[in-house]
Amino acid sequence: MTETLEEFLLKKDYIKVKLYLTKTNHFEIKATLNGVKGRFILDTGASNSCVGFDAIETFNLNVEDSLIKAAGAGAIDMDTKTSKKNKIKIGMWKNNKVVLVLFNLTHVNTALINHNSKPVDGIIGADILKKSKAIIDYDKKYLYLKSK
Repeated sequence: MTETLEEFLLKKDYIKVKLYLTKTNHFEIKATLNGVKGRFILDTGASNSCVGFDAIETFNLNVEDSLIKAAGAGAIDMDTKTSKKNKIKIGMWKNNKVVLVLFNLTHVNTALINHNSKPVDGIIGADILKKSKAIIDYDKKYLYLKSK
């Protein structure tokens, strides 16, 4: 009998996390950032994980100015800030040294709301996906993250 992807990955110390497909065809994921639960879009094309400026107090972020300009989702040349040493938990996967880029997420949330989706707190990007050796099961809508 052939083992499933799930069985194979769970044997290899991966953690399974449910993904939710939005009406905009994005995968949404629930995560805890600095002890506070939030809603995030999973974006393999985003180089960094991000949160909006409006989330600074919500997620207790220590913020520094940044000279980097952000671009994405139709907006370019946006001012950013950074926040280091953040604790993130996705399912049972944890990392205590996550660097986040902060920028104005209004354009992202406006697009989501216009398509009858809920606004998000941020984006889980390739930085976290690489760190966690992530595997996405698009068919079954699960994200697998390496726990060790």
